[in-house]
Amino acid sequence: MERKSFGNMQCPVARTLERVGEWWSILILRDALQGLTRFDQFQKSLDIAPNMLTRRLHTLVDAGLLERRQYSDRPPRFEYVLTDLGRDFRTIIIALNAWGNKHFAPEGPSVMLVDSSTGRQVDLALVDRNSGREINGDDFRIVAGPQADDGLRERLDAMALQRAAANEEQAIPAPARRTRSGKAPAADGPAKKAPATGRSRRA
Repeated sequence: MERKSFGNMQCPVARTLERVGEWWSILILRDALQGLTRFDQFQKSLDIAPNMLTRRLHTLVDAGLLERRQYSDRPPRFEYVLTDLGRDFRTIIIALNAWGNKHFAPEGPSVMLVDSSTGRQVDLALVDRNSGREINGDDFRIVAGPQADDGLRERLDAMALQRAAANEEQAIPAPARRTRSGKAPAADGPAKKAPATGRSRRA
């Protein structure tokens, strides 16, 4: 079955996956950012089949993330050097490393990002360069850009409405929430009888 192409989608995440969505590609870029450039270096580091490595390297070259340079005439040999586009992927690798350490390393981190001058582990955060504020899910949102087509705008608007409805539902105190049928949730247990206000008179 032919794989669906994401290259013509307007979503920047989809377009990125079109170029680096295969896991070997991300690992090759990870190693390239650590200074590896040659075929045998990548193969030794990744323990990847030669034919697969060849395909992934060619894909990254075609995508503009690596540049193929000849470094030997006899025999002809080539190295694969990061382009500016490839070096820009460093931010993604660092974020993946931090996310993996946080969620999938219960034994503790095996690879860390540290400050070169102090050796202290970096506490990674996504920050708006203009304001210096940390980006979180409450104060920032995804909106349609100036080049978005009608389909993308409709999809983003629909998701915004769903998100607003969910936030509104969460803001309502639990006892006051309505069930899907529109009725208030039934109280737990039978209703208690009101206490008598006085003694009954004898006949």
